[in-house]
Amino acid sequence: MAMIRTPQPDRRGESHAAAGIDWPAVLAEHDRWLRTIVYARLGEPESVNEVMQEVAMAAVRQRAPLADPSKVAPWLYRLAVTQSLLYRRRLGRRRKLTDRYAQRHQPVESDNREIDPLGWLLAEERRVLIRRAVAELPKRDAEILLLKYTENWTYRQLAEHLGTSDSAVEARLHRARRKLRRALAALEVVEAET
Repeated sequence: MAMIRTPQPDRRGESHAAAGIDWPAVLAEHDRWLRTIVYARLGEPESVNEVMQEVAMAAVRQRAPLADPSKVAPWLYRLAVTQSLLYRRRLGRRRKLTDRYAQRHQPVESDNREIDPLGWLLAEERRVLIRRAVAELPKRDAEILLLKYTENWTYRQLAEHLGTSDSAVEARLHRARRKLRRALAALEVVEAET
C-alpha cells in the first residue's frame, strides 16, 4: 500500500485539509479500486505505487478542485486516469532514451532461464495470453472488467465510482466482455463463438 502523506500548509499557512476533506482518509478508502484503474491503464503492476503517489499528491494539492465533495469517487477516478496517462507519457520518453542508449551500446546477452514444471509453464502461458488479451482491449473496457472481476463490484458500485448510470455500466460491461471473448478466441485461449 502506498504511503499517503499528510497535507502541508501552503504559503498562506492554510492547510488543504481545512477545506473540509480529510484526504488521507479518503485516499485510503478508495485506494484499492483506484489501484485497479491505474493497473488497467498501465498494465504494469510495478508502476502502480508510483502513480498512486502522484494521485495522492494531486488530490492534496487540488490543482483541479473538487466542486462537490459528495462526488469524490468520480473525481478521483478522473484524477487516476489523468495521472496514469501522464506516467505513460513520461515512461515513453524514458524508453526512447533507453532504446537510443541500447542501440549504441549492445550488451552481451546470456540465457539464464530455469526449467520449471510443465503445469506451471502451461498456467503461466495462459495467464500471459489473458493479460495480452486484456491489454489489447481499449483502456476503458479493461478497467471496467478489472473493477468488476477483481473487486467484485456491483453495477451500482461501478456507476457510483465511475460517475455514470447503472445502464451505462451494464452496456459498457456487455461490450467489454464481448471484446475480451473475441480477443481470447483470437489467441486460442477459448473457443470462438459460432
